[in-house]
Amino acid sequence: MAFLECRFFSEALGVSVTANVLLPQQTTAQIGLKGVADSDGAPVLYLLHGLSDDESIWLRRTSIERYATQYGLAVIMPDGGRSYYTDMFHGGKYWTYLSEELPRVMQSFFRFSTKREDTFAAGLSMGGYGAMKLALHCPDKFAAAASLSGALDPLHLLEFMPTKKDEFECMFGDLNQFRGSFNDLFAQAEKRAAEKCSLPKLFLTCGTEDGLYCETTAFRDHLQKLGIPYTYDECKGTHDWGLWDRKIQEVIRWLPRRKKSS
Repeated sequence: MAFLECRFFSEALGVSVTANVLLPQQTTAQIGLKGVADSDGAPVLYLLHGLSDDESIWLRRTSIERYATQYGLAVIMPDGGRSYYTDMFHGGKYWTYLSEELPRVMQSFFRFSTKREDTFAAGLSMGGYGAMKLALHCPDKFAAAASLSGALDPLHLLEFMPTKKDEFECMFGDLNQFRGSFNDLFAQAEKRAAEKCSLPKLFLTCGTEDGLYCETTAFRDHLQKLGIPYTYDECKGTHDWGLWDRKIQEVIRWLPRRKKSS
């Protein structure tokens, strides 16, 4: 598998940015690892980080390269800053960057599949929110999305981090206007259900001792009430990399990769 640190200019953000990219490589001579690659273009996973991290964190804290290799899965890990993957009220247009510009730029640089059925999103904490946001707002582009210990309700998170109120207002604007807004996953799920929209497959997982456990269960229950299908998983654990290292392996196995015609 090839690893590339990709630095390029973002028109949406008005600044140079970095995304780490893993690309499948067909190999037979590597010791302990056999690389798989599809000549038709690899499926691709957009893998998002949490609030305190950056584009390097999945490579530093997990063996994501090893997990993706056996499935011939390309992985794109962008830097989303402390943005909640949102077009910030005061700050960068990170949602526009993530949902529109990043896929377009990556597809211009690298040869992987651009088909919906080969395109996935996942993330931890803030990145879980970003992955669900992609699923709800871009259902025509993604076949599946997974949230690991997702910070799925920013207002609930703020109850535990009251000193971050000013920062959250820079992200979302007037927090009194958050409910029902573009950035409210619960409201957007209701809209998609009312539209009878065909959504990506959804996967939710969280540790039962995690402070964000109630956000995952609340979102799960909301999807259940709306009749939106999902896969749910929980286990004993907190907000930590040991859990995420295990769960990202489960997510990759769960992804609905299409069978190639022979």
